[in-house]
Amino acid sequence: MRENDMLEKEEIFSKILRAGRRTYFFDVRATKADDYYITITESKKFTEEDGSFHFKKHKIYLYKEDFAAFTEILGDMTSYVLNHKGEEVISERHQKDFKKEYASETSEDEITPQVSNFTDIDFDDI
Repeated sequence: MRENDMLEKEEIFSKILRAGRRTYFFDVRATKADDYYITITESKKFTEEDGSFHFKKHKIYLYKEDFAAFTEILGDMTSYVLNHKGEEVISERHQKDFKKEYASETSEDEITPQVSNFTDIDFDDI
C-alpha cells in the first residue's frame, strides 16, 4: 500500500477553521490498533518580501483519555477570557494600517471640550 493511501485511511473525520493568516485543522485519526485520537494543527502563512510565502505548522495530539480534562480546561479558559474581555476583537491595533483615535492619543489634561455647532436661542427673541 502506498504511503498516501495510508495517510488518507488515517483521517476519519476533519474540519477546518480559517482565521486570517492562520488555518486550524481538526482531524480524527486512527492508531495502528484502530483506536481514535484527535490532531489539531495550526498552519500560519508567512509572506516574504519577494512575494513568496511559506507555512509554519504546529500540531497537538489529543488522546481519548485526556478529552474530559482538556474540554474542561478549554471551557474554563474561554469563559475566563470572554468574562474578562468580552467578545469584541481588539486585534485591529496590530494591523499595519491601524490608526489610533484622537482621544486615545491624548492625555486627560490635553483633552479640550467639544464646541457645539448650534446657536443658543432665547424664545423671547422669536
